[in-house]
Amino acid sequence: MHIAFAILSGILLLATIIPLSRSDKWYIRGFDFPRLQILLAALLGLAAALVVLDGASLSLRLTHTALLVVIVWQGWWIMPYTRVMPREVRSTNAPDAARRLTILNANVLTPNHQAERLLALIREHKPDLVITLESDQWWQERLDTIAPDYPHAIKVPLDNLYGMHLYSRLPL
Repeated sequence: MHIAFAILSGILLLATIIPLSRSDKWYIRGFDFPRLQILLAALLGLAAALVVLDGASLSLRLTHTALLVVIVWQGWWIMPYTRVMPREVRSTNAPDAARRLTILNANVLTPNHQAERLLALIREHKPDLVITLESDQWWQERLDTIAPDYPHAIKVPLDNLYGMHLYSRLPL
């Protein structure tokens, strides 16, 4: 049983450490996202280890320490997005149409080449900002057709599913 908990803590610790790499490979960056799941697994693992396992062996202490490191690190990343932390943006009770900002955000998925469907949505809704995720150079060439209506842009075409484009009617 000790071995199972040691393996669990090792996997969770590895999943916590991997995103510290500066690599932009998708299989590395993918570990940036399941932070809540990793935290919950570490909490459950630590609770189960405390209940099921007894003794004070070095391997058990290392297992507990690894799980605590995972809990603290993942919790530090998650905490700002919880209700525990104060809000950074005030809510409004009376929206003013003149002060409204419209945003169209699209995760286009790099291999997807149905640009005309997105361009039709942009023409239909006429948002103030158009943001694309997972867009590469091919997508940028298609999106540049909206440049006359969106004179302000930030373009980061990447082929690793992390490219982003921002087109704006408003100065940035």
